[in-house]
Amino acid sequence: MERSSEESIMDILKKLQAIDYIDPDEIPNIDLYMDQVTTFMDEHLAACKRMDDDKILTKTMINNYTKNDFLPPPVKKKYSKDHMYLLIFLYYFKNVLSINDIQKIFRPLTEMFYDNKSRDVSLEEIYQIIFKMEKIQTDHLAKEILRRFKISQNLFPDVKDEKEADFLSHFATICLLSFDAYMKKILVERMIDEILSDDNDTKVKK
Repeated sequence: MERSSEESIMDILKKLQAIDYIDPDEIPNIDLYMDQVTTFMDEHLAACKRMDDDKILTKTMINNYTKNDFLPPPVKKKYSKDHMYLLIFLYYFKNVLSINDIQKIFRPLTEMFYDNKSRDVSLEEIYQIIFKMEKIQTDHLAKEILRRFKISQNLFPDVKDEKEADFLSHFATICLLSFDAYMKKILVERMIDEILSDDNDTKVKK
């Protein structure tokens, strides 16, 4: 049973490591219509899906992001490469942060760097640097998850029933990872509150 459980965790970790960022070279050099954007995201972030029929980004989501000023409006209904970088960031943020927190992050990001506003760094360079760093973090995370799973297997040595022991080892791992995710979410929220907030925060439009 223990070997089967470890094999299951290893399979999950392999899927985790298959989640890769979209290489900037994969993003078309031409502007895209909405349907092309959603199709591109679905194809290139398929490894992120929990269920096969899950959608990465929908037309409604993208329209709402534009309406709420997270995303600059498309030009003649077409989305540029900078739009694509922002949408990828949005995809990851929306799974963790509230709408208001995302707005606080994206306001300065778009004001300073969208459409080559900065003379020092482009949005494409920001994307490249951050997601290369995230790939390294994914490798570290996989090793840490395996370490915690092995620790969890030994937390209940008095449980003799294999089914109960197997459940408890998985439950303990889930608890450890959930607490870790919770603490990191709190840390991100505190950083947003203390660094990115101001007295004139724009409320999200309904």
